[in-house]
Amino acid sequence: MSILKKISLIALMTLASFSAIAFDHDYREWNSLLAKHVKVAPDGYSSRVDYRGMAADQAQLKIWLKTVSAVPEAEYKQWPKAKRLAFLINGYNAWTIELVLSKYPDLKSIKDLGSVFQSPWKKKFIPLFGQEMALDDIEHGLIRALGAFDDPRIHAAVVCASIGCPMLRAEAFTADKLDAQLEDGMRRFLADSSRNRFDAANGKLQVSKIFDWYGKDFEKGHQGFASLKITFGRYAGQLAKTQEAQERIRQGDYKLEFLDYDWRLNDASASGRR
Repeated sequence: MSILKKISLIALMTLASFSAIAFDHDYREWNSLLAKHVKVAPDGYSSRVDYRGMAADQAQLKIWLKTVSAVPEAEYKQWPKAKRLAFLINGYNAWTIELVLSKYPDLKSIKDLGSVFQSPWKKKFIPLFGQEMALDDIEHGLIRALGAFDDPRIHAAVVCASIGCPMLRAEAFTADKLDAQLEDGMRRFLADSSRNRFDAANGKLQVSKIFDWYGKDFEKGHQGFASLKITFGRYAGQLAKTQEAQERIRQGDYKLEFLDYDWRLNDASASGRR
């Protein structure tokens, strides 16, 4: 190997090592953007994004996303599981916002960014691990990959810029708080009666379409999530107010219905409120 090649190789290895070491697992830049532009509802169960404000700070968002893209896959694989999952969730949510900003304000839904031939989640626009990825590649190929994490609570953390999806947190996910954040996200989502509710009079448990699309993720046994029935029983206190109604949910005494999904953009601006 020539001296020049050796120098180039050493430089590349040093750069890769520096990128991994320098990566901020406290997500201070991303956290500041979320704290500034995510507006949590008074009840704490949902949120909207100030996309106009985020667009004004898009340069900051792009710079932070470059630090995410710079993480070598080999280094990522050496991180503990919680660090890897926090990294993927934060990246997914940030790139979702970046995708929305590519057309904002000229869209009413993230679905407007797709076409007859390709959904917005299949667009290859994300530079990660040396390749161009789509949002689907991160969610289904990395986060939901069998045996990778197997935590169904990610469905209350990975969001799709829509009113029907769980709230985007006004803080970044971090490894040291990840379990508590995932649990808190599930509780907030299931406590939101606009998306999940128990109608005691009719005996109907009406829940988000997410539980229809990803029901099997709640059957893998992770931390006791062995079925949808067990899942809803676990969060009966969020789904119903009275002890009697909560007990009915725990016993599975209901007819399960999946609500229509609201794909409207979760825009905090006056024009985004409908």
